[in-house]
Amino acid sequence: MAITTYSELQSSIANWLNRNGDTSLLSVIPDFIALAEADINRKLRHYKMIERVDAVLDSRYVQVPNNWLETVRFNITASTTVKLDFIGPEDMLEKRQNNSDTAGISRYYTQMGEAIEVFPTPAAEYPMQLAYYAQIPSLSDSVTFNWLLQDQPDVYLYGALMQSAPYLLDDARIQTWAGLYQNGLASLQKASDDTRFGGSGRRIIITSY
Repeated sequence: MAITTYSELQSSIANWLNRNGDTSLLSVIPDFIALAEADINRKLRHYKMIERVDAVLDSRYVQVPNNWLETVRFNITASTTVKLDFIGPEDMLEKRQNNSDTAGISRYYTQMGEAIEVFPTPAAEYPMQLAYYAQIPSLSDSVTFNWLLQDQPDVYLYGALMQSAPYLLDDARIQTWAGLYQNGLASLQKASDDTRFGGSGRRIIITSY
């Protein structure tokens, strides 16, 4: 059957698990899908996950969007674009200690929990743009499809089946589902890398199950 919606995905998972007598399974299939989405968000960095937000940089800290996973680039977009360079938290602390944080145009940033810290602290209000990898929109009864389900439904299917195995105490199937899931995720990442970097981009590393 075609898998184009959340409902069709749930039905397909139930069919593949082939446990017609277990009606309680239907209530936990959404959990398998949610667990698969969490794993995909940890491992996949696809160009279709990149979003941009424009705001004003006027303080030492900038809150990241709720769906933020990883920063791609952080720019001040004034008359001349200034690309902020990423540094580690320890390097940020060292800069503040050694340079007394004289206010000016920010040149560096680091990640501090759910906020981005910049240095120097802005001396005024500057227009900024943050490009970042965003979480894949979670499927639900109200969000019935997303780009990933449309592009590569097998990643959703095998990811959810992999998550079902521990619940069903079906250890024999974990390697099968994990292998199919890994292949789908790797091919999706490769297609994205080929588009963005001409085939020389990041390599996805998936832990064995």
